[in-house]
Amino acid sequence: MPTAAFTLNGVPLRLDVREGESLLETLRERLGLTSLKDGCHPQGECGACLTLLNGHPRIACTLPTARVEGDVVTLEGLSDEVRTQLARAFAGAAAGQCGYCLPGISLHAHAFVERHPEPTPAEIARSLDMHLCRCGGYDRFVDAIARLARVRRGEGDGDAAPLREGGVGAEVVPRDQEALVLGTRAFVGDLQRPGLLHGALVLSAHPRAKVLAIDTTAARAVPGVVRVITAKDVPGERFQGLLVADQPLFVAEGEEASSVGDVLAAVAAVDLATAREAARRVVVTYEVRAPVLTPEEALAPGAPQVSTRHDNLLSRTLVSRGDAGAALASSAHVVRRTFSTQRIEHLFLETEAALAEPAGDGVAVFSHGQGIFDDRRQIASLLGLEEEQVHVTLVPAGGAFGGKEDLSVQGHAALLAWLTKRPVRVCLTRDESVRLHPKRHPLTMDYEVGCDAEGRLLAVRAHIVGDSGAHASVGAKVLERAAGHAAGPYHVPSVEVLALAVYTNHPPSGAMRGFGVPQVTFAMEACVDELAARVGLDPWQMRVNNVVRSGQPLTTGQLAENAEGLLATLHAVKPAYDAARAAGRAVGIACGLKNCGLGNGAIEWGKARLVVVPDGTVSLFVGYTEMGQGLFTVLAQIASETTGLPLSLFRPHLDTTYALACGQTTGSRGTLHGGRAVRAAAEKLRSALDGAPLSALAGRSFGAELELAETEALGTGPHPKLHTTYGFATQVCVLDREGRVERMIAAHDVGRAINPSLVRAQITGSVVMGLGYALSEELVCEGGRPVSSYVRDLGALRARDVPRVEVLLVENAEPQGPFGARGVGEVGLVPTAAAVANALAAFDGIRRTRLPMKDSPAGRVLHVGQVHAHADHGQRGGRRPEGGTP
Repeated sequence: MPTAAFTLNGVPLRLDVREGESLLETLRERLGLTSLKDGCHPQGECGACLTLLNGHPRIACTLPTARVEGDVVTLEGLSDEVRTQLARAFAGAAAGQCGYCLPGISLHAHAFVERHPEPTPAEIARSLDMHLCRCGGYDRFVDAIARLARVRRGEGDGDAAPLREGGVGAEVVPRDQEALVLGTRAFVGDLQRPGLLHGALVLSAHPRAKVLAIDTTAARAVPGVVRVITAKDVPGERFQGLLVADQPLFVAEGEEASSVGDVLAAVAAVDLATAREAARRVVVTYEVRAPVLTPEEALAPGAPQVSTRHDNLLSRTLVSRGDAGAALASSAHVVRRTFSTQRIEHLFLETEAALAEPAGDGVAVFSHGQGIFDDRRQIASLLGLEEEQVHVTLVPAGGAFGGKEDLSVQGHAALLAWLTKRPVRVCLTRDESVRLHPKRHPLTMDYEVGCDAEGRLLAVRAHIVGDSGAHASVGAKVLERAAGHAAGPYHVPSVEVLALAVYTNHPPSGAMRGFGVPQVTFAMEACVDELAARVGLDPWQMRVNNVVRSGQPLTTGQLAENAEGLLATLHAVKPAYDAARAAGRAVGIACGLKNCGLGNGAIEWGKARLVVVPDGTVSLFVGYTEMGQGLFTVLAQIASETTGLPLSLFRPHLDTTYALACGQTTGSRGTLHGGRAVRAAAEKLRSALDGAPLSALAGRSFGAELELAETEALGTGPHPKLHTTYGFATQVCVLDREGRVERMIAAHDVGRAINPSLVRAQITGSVVMGLGYALSEELVCEGGRPVSSYVRDLGALRARDVPRVEVLLVENAEPQGPFGARGVGEVGLVPTAAAVANALAAFDGIRRTRLPMKDSPAGRVLHVGQVHAHADHGQRGGRRPEGGTP
C-alpha cells in the first residue's frame, strides 16, 4: 500500500493510501475536508475540487495522493482574514447561485490575485477556464475577483457591503452566501453519520438486453461489503414514476433492461471505494437485443415494445383552431421547413446523491430532489410503508434545471438503509449521472407558417415528434407544452399542431429548463424571420406587428391576459438593436413566452407555514424547492415585506414535517404559487402581532393552503385557460465582424422583481445555457449509449466563451402574482437559440435548421462540445456474462 507524505494546511501528514487514490478522495473521504466538491471525478474538468499545491491551483481529482509532495492548502487552511475577504468579495458581487462551484472558484481567486494584483477582466475570465458554473453567467465571478484584488491592493473595502435586510425590491444577498463561498454549507454528499455506509449501483451494460442472471457472489465476498441487493429484495413496488409508473428501481432477472441507466443491483459497504469495487464484481449475464433507436423505428408495425408498462407511443397532443390548411393555401407567403434539436445533458455540478437512515419504524431521507413529497410517496411505495413512516428533508441542490424531478438514488439509498438498519449515502459518478437521469428532448419539427402580403401571420401547421427515451418521466407533458407554445407569442388565427412523445432505448428524456418550448421557439422564430424577409419588413417590426395583445388567442386558444409586457420588451431592446444594425453588425432577434404554473387543468397548490420559534426567529416552511434559483430568499423577502419584521428573522425550510405537498418545483411557479401562500400566511402573522412583540407568539403557527384550480384542460372550449399566466421576453444577439457572438440583450417582463439581483442572475444564467444549447451542447449517443460523459465534451460554455449579457427588466405587474411577480426561471433561455440562429442567418445568409450550430462561425471558435456521432451500431444478439457498470 503506497504511503503519502505532505503538509496539509500547515500540518505535516503521513498516511497509507490505496493504489491510485486521488487527492480529492483522500481529503474528502479520509480527512473530512468537504470544501472540495466532487463534480466530475476523475475527469478534472469542472474545477469544483480545486486545491493549492505549493501555491499553485491544482485539480485534486486528477492528482494521485501518493505522488503529492510539498504544501497542500484548502479553503479550511486559509487565515480568517483571507476567508473574510473572499466571503465579502463574492457576496458583494452576488456571485453564485446553487454554490456548488463557489469554493473552488473562491480558492482560485485567492491564488490568482496573489500572482496578479491588478488583473483585467479579460485576464480573470481566461483564468477561470478550469471552472464550470452551470447556474449563471461568469460575469459575477469576474466582478468578485476584481473586488478581491482591490481589497488586496488597499483600495477600499471591496465596495459596498452586501445587503442583509430588505423586503420586496431589495437586492438582498442569500443568507447562506458566505457559507457557500467557503464550502461550509453542506450538500448531500457532505453529510456524515456515525456508522455511515456508502452505496454504489450496477447499471445495465446495454441499452436493450434481457437480464438472464445477476450473480452477486464475488461482490458479497469483498471485505467491507455489508449488503448487496437486487430486485428480489424490494419489499414494495419496484416500478415508479411521476406520471407513469414505468421505471423499475431495479430490473429483475428475466426482465429486459431498456437503457444504459437501468439499475440491476446496489451495494452498501464501509467506504465508497469498497462499494464501487464490489459493484464492479457483480456479474450479469445478458441476452443482448437490438435497441430501438428512433421514434420512426419505435412506431413502425411490429416494433419491439420498449417499456413493459406502455406501448411505444407515450402521448399524442393535438391543438387545432380554425382551418390551417385553408389559411396556408390563401397566404401570400408560406415558409415550410424541418427543424431538429439535440439531446442535452443538464450537467448540474452536483450529481445525484441521497442519504437515508433508519428512523423509528421507517426511514429518514435527505434529498436534493425537486419535489420531496413525491420522493416520499415513491419511497414509501418502494419499501411497502405508509407515507407517514418516511420523512424527507430537502438539502438544497447543487443545480437541477429539471433533471432532479424524477426519483433516482433516493430510492436506492432508502432501501439499503431499510435493509441494513444503518445510514447509507449513495452518490453517482458523473458517468452514471449522464446515463441515468432524463435529458432535454430531441425534437423533429415540420413547420409551415403563412402570412398575408402585409406580413400578418395567418396560420401555423406543425408536426412535432419527440424522442422520450426509455422511460416516461414527464415526456408526455413536455410534448404537450411544445404543442401549446408552437406558434410562439404571436396572434395566429389558424393553428394545427400534432405532437408525439415516443419511447426509444435511449436514456430517458424529461424536464429541462424550458420544457419543450426552446425547441419550438427555435423553429417558429426562424419562420417569422424568413416571412419578414419575403414581405420586406424589418424583423423587429414584423414582431411588433404580430405579437399577441391582451384578449387575443395564443396557440391553444387561451386568451392572453396582461400581455402588454411583451410589447414593452420589444421596445426595450430597440435602441441596442438599431445601434448594432447601424454599426453594420449582424443582429438576430427573437421573442418567447413560457407558461407559469403547470396548468392544463391540474389542481395546483401554494402552501406555507410560519412557526414562531422561542429563540426569536420564524421558521418558514414551504412546499417548493430551493435549488440555486434563490427561491428561499425571495419567499423570505415576501414574508418580511408583509409582516414588517426583519428579513434575518425568517429561516426557510422544506421537509415533510407538515403537509405542504405542492408537487415538483417546475413550471416557473415557485415564486408565483409559493409566494402567494407565504404572503397569505404572513398576513395572518401580521394580524396576530397587532403591535405585540414577536416573542409573545412563540410556539404559534400561521399557515396558508391555497388551492389553485384556475386552469382548464386543452380542448375545453375554444378559449381554455390553460395556464395561470406567462412570462414574456425578447432577446437580441449581436455578432462581431467574424460572426462570433459578441453581445446578448435580454429584455424580460418579470411582473415585479422581488429581488432584482437574483432575477438578473436567473436570466443571465438562462441566456448562457441557451447559448450553449444554440452552439455547442449535445449529448451524442451511438447505439443507445452516450458517446462521452466528459464535461467538456458535453459542451457547456466556459467563462472565455461567454459574451456580454445585458439584462433589461420590464415590470408589468402580474395581478395573480405576489406583489405582481411572475416566474422567470425558464423563459430566460426560450428565445436564445432562436436569436442566435437569426443573427447567423443575417451574417452569412445560411438558415440553420439543426441545433447545435457547431458548423457556424460562432460555434467553430468554441473549445467545448467537440464530439461527433458516428453511425449507430448497436450490438445485435448474443449471450455473455459481464461485470457491472463499465
